[in-house]
Amino acid sequence: MKRLTTLLLLVSMAGGQCLMAQTAAIKSLYRNVKDTYETKADSTTNAFIESFMIKNKGYFNVSYQHYAFNAYWTQAHAIDVVIYNYQRHKGIDTRPTSTYLTYIKRWYQNKANNYAGAAGKSDTGVNTSTDYKMFENPFTDDMCWITLTLLHIAEATGTSSYAIVARQVFDNYIISRGTEDEETGGIKLPWNTDVGSGPNACTQSPATLIAAKLYQRFGTAKYLEYAKKLYAYANKKMYMSDGRIEEPPLTYTQGTFGEACRILYHVTDESSSVKNKYRTQAYTALYYAFTSTRCTNGQNILRDEGSSGDQSIFKAILIPYAVNFVLDEDMTSNNRTNLCKLILKNTTMLWKQLDFSRYPLLFYNYGWTSPYTGSDSDASMGAACSGASLIENTARMCRVITDRYNLGALLTECEKFVIEPGLEEEEVFVTFSSAKQAATDIMASPGDFTIAQFKKAIENLQAAYQAAQDFATGIKTFSDSPLRNEEIYDLSGKMVNGKWSNGKFPRGIYIIGGRKVMVK
Repeated sequence: MKRLTTLLLLVSMAGGQCLMAQTAAIKSLYRNVKDTYETKADSTTNAFIESFMIKNKGYFNVSYQHYAFNAYWTQAHAIDVVIYNYQRHKGIDTRPTSTYLTYIKRWYQNKANNYAGAAGKSDTGVNTSTDYKMFENPFTDDMCWITLTLLHIAEATGTSSYAIVARQVFDNYIISRGTEDEETGGIKLPWNTDVGSGPNACTQSPATLIAAKLYQRFGTAKYLEYAKKLYAYANKKMYMSDGRIEEPPLTYTQGTFGEACRILYHVTDESSSVKNKYRTQAYTALYYAFTSTRCTNGQNILRDEGSSGDQSIFKAILIPYAVNFVLDEDMTSNNRTNLCKLILKNTTMLWKQLDFSRYPLLFYNYGWTSPYTGSDSDASMGAACSGASLIENTARMCRVITDRYNLGALLTECEKFVIEPGLEEEEVFVTFSSAKQAATDIMASPGDFTIAQFKKAIENLQAAYQAAQDFATGIKTFSDSPLRNEEIYDLSGKMVNGKWSNGKFPRGIYIIGGRKVMVK
């Protein structure tokens, strides 16, 4: 079992700083999170949908009210914003989750606007035939992004059929295109089967991540081997010692390589030195994206990477993976803190540029240091997706950090509570022990649990702890009850048996059998 640690990384919304804090500060922080980034994320995700989604299809226009039949791979990252919002509210608030789940299902049913793939078989049963064309596409990277989103939907909804389809697309159309590379001992993938170009980072890294996640989900050994071989090629051909992934370094390839390394750290069967290499590279790739002048404006704000539909959405891929690193307690604490601060700095900057005067219409600039001033018709879905992803994932990060800390702090307090020998089978203590064990399990492996599960665990443990304390202090309540046959003391320790001839005691607290009893 992993060591039980409390995440003491807390986020101050007002100053955008990370700090260590005590319980009183946590309560204040939680209010701030709810009143700022969570509310902001709900507003921006809703505006993103209202401004760009074709709601009866579940996919998105490329710019305001402008549809493009060949906008395919960007659909993965656009619906990811909706999925993250769905996950944040799932089990807590049914209003947005039911609506957003409908959009997610429509996105899937309409094949994410796949202009290249024939309808083929659209069922979700196991299908290993090569005529499965629901998400097939000449661009290997396009399929990789869609496949990662299918896995994201499976994780968010708990519906395995999406993961089964993801596995089929990977088996039939992604890894089947790979070829062994003698020089690196790895597998390389073409970027596009029509023109035969590649391999490159925008295909190699997401394919590595898919294989690692398929192994994580299905436990089939071949996927781990695929992941290691796909990584081997990228590591030797694309990763550079300063943290760059390929030339030129772009935020989305930095993020995807980093996330692939992070997942490999968790699933690999290799030595501790190899595992540590994965962990180090995960950080260096992500940190480079937020600090290098190649990817930022020189002041740690992610730069404008271009105005095309492709370029403008790059940051939407980096951000969730950076947040995943921050929330992964197996990553180095200082590294997580560094990335947390950088994410918050970008979020603070972006928020200042947004104009809500025409809400729910909300447009974003390609860079985050100035507001959008163009025409409505030129407003970019990709730029909006990057911005909405930043705010949505910042809200996710802050909520998880806060909930983890609150549960961890409560669990630490509960560990001090000692059940007297012989009382372990009392129902109140059985309930308390069960709630404490559930909290322990969550804190041992927090990444396996949802926000709703954290909140439920906090509520259950708080109630059980209070009940256990009440029982232990023995404050039982009677209304004008006769107490003739007990040794009864007042709070000063004086025996008061027989003091009142009628055997009825006035209201107050007495000690009976070593426990406090309140008489009403």
